[in-house]
This record gives sequence, structure tokens and C-alpha cells, in this order.
Amino acid sequence: MAWSLRPGGLEVRVRVTPRGGRDSLDGVERLSDGRTVLKVRVRAVPEDGAANEGVRRLLARTLKVPASAVSLETGATARLKTFLISGQGEELSAALAALTGRDIP
Repeated sequence: MAWSLRPGGLEVRVRVTPRGGRDSLDGVERLSDGRTVLKVRVRAVPEDGAANEGVRRLLARTLKVPASAVSLETGATARLKTFLISGQGEELSAALAALTGRDIP
């Protein structure tokens, strides 16, 4: 699954499309190596951390948590990134599952 429970929150693996024309979650995708990621599209350009900030704010807004609860863990300069979302992991997982039409992992 593109996300997994962590102590104190949820780890979310994303594939980001910067300059995507809109800010949206576009579902879950399986990569060629078998990993799954949440597809995220943001309007921001991939310069000076703008796209990372766009993803961070989109995840926060979508999951109804403060932006400060979402932090970039890995992949600052890559399309594949890992974000950590602080909060009730089970509730966050259920919310993502509902948004993407996936079963809770």
C-alpha cells in the first residue's frame, strides 16, 4: 500500500507531478519495481521547494490536519517522496483509503 502506520502517525509514499495544472490526489499507482505510491499533482514548479510545499499543504488540506503535522521525510529533489503525517494513524489511513477507493492496509 502507498501508506503505512508509523508510531504517532502515517507514512505516505508519493509520486509528484509538478506543474500539473491543478492540485489533486490522482489515486494509487504500482511502480515497475512493485512498490505502490499515491499519485499527487500540484500546480507549483519544482524550484526552491515549491512543489514539496504544495504537496505538504495538499496532504494537510485533504486529510484535515494542520500543515505543521505534515513533513517531508525523504526525496526532497526526487519525484518519489515520503511524507510523515502526525496524528491518529488509523484515522488518517481510513481517510486516504476512502479518498482513493482502496481497502485499509
